[in-house]
Amino acid sequence: MIDTWQQTLPHGITLSCRACGEPGRPVLMFLHGFPEAAFVWDELLQHFSRPENGGYRCVAPNLRGYEQSSAPTDVKAYRAKFLVQDIVALIDAECGKDRPLAALVAHDWGGALAWSVANQHANRLRQLVVINAPHPGPFVQAMQHNPAQQAASAYMNFLVQADSAAQLSANNFEKLLSFLKSNAEQTGGIPSLAAKAAPWLTPALQARYREVWSHGLDGALNYYRASPLRPSTPQDPAVAQVSLPPEMLRIEVPTLLLWAQDDIALLPCLTEGLDTHVADLSLVPIANATHWVVHEQPQRVITEITDFLQPPFQ
Repeated sequence: MIDTWQQTLPHGITLSCRACGEPGRPVLMFLHGFPEAAFVWDELLQHFSRPENGGYRCVAPNLRGYEQSSAPTDVKAYRAKFLVQDIVALIDAECGKDRPLAALVAHDWGGALAWSVANQHANRLRQLVVINAPHPGPFVQAMQHNPAQQAASAYMNFLVQADSAAQLSANNFEKLLSFLKSNAEQTGGIPSLAAKAAPWLTPALQARYREVWSHGLDGALNYYRASPLRPSTPQDPAVAQVSLPPEMLRIEVPTLLLWAQDDIALLPCLTEGLDTHVADLSLVPIANATHWVVHEQPQRVITEITDFLQPPFQ
């Protein structure tokens, strides 16, 4: 069974959460990305909570701005420091201040937050698992100097437009669904991040996404609006003006990076040079998979995480 509840954090934000497993057990925390929600982790929550698979307490929040979590209207409320504050406070709520997560597992925007949590609060997690979410060091370099990645990230400049939520929600979220399946030519040119057909995206699952999106899209889109890490334009210097000091890039916790090789938004070049920043890195490329690898190859993802995890501690 998956438990759901509203977790109020000390700084006034509430995150709607999903969990499997007994409180008090070692905790795995799962962070979703755009345009998803906590429910996408359900299969992994159920798997890793079983005694034969570690008996973990598995927790997946809906990030700030998503589903029924708090969704401030001020774009500045979605800056990285506030998003990281949410995750650290949730870790404290689940583990107490003296016990770290067994691992933080994250994809896409959740992965962006996870890199920052690991950098700034390494004592709050034993291990890190990131799935197709670029470390900020290679990402900034590629966005500043790699034309292929700049072109692949051009969709971000659509997402920051003032009317993007209205465009994405029109016709029962038709254009937003195009991010999940390869049909951009049928949806007014809004890009797909799928690269190929998405048989996993069943009518029932589409209905579930639509229900989540019906709570509003601007919170999710504010992640892009609040971040300078998007392609530069004549009107907006964006990533061109970003310079990250080395201390913001260092990751000391053991890290597993899973990278689907057919991700057309986040190219494999974003995994290059990571050993400069990550002290203990296991990089696993996954062939014949797109940005939505968690849906396409869930058993492969589960196997790689299982092989990486240290034995649960008590």
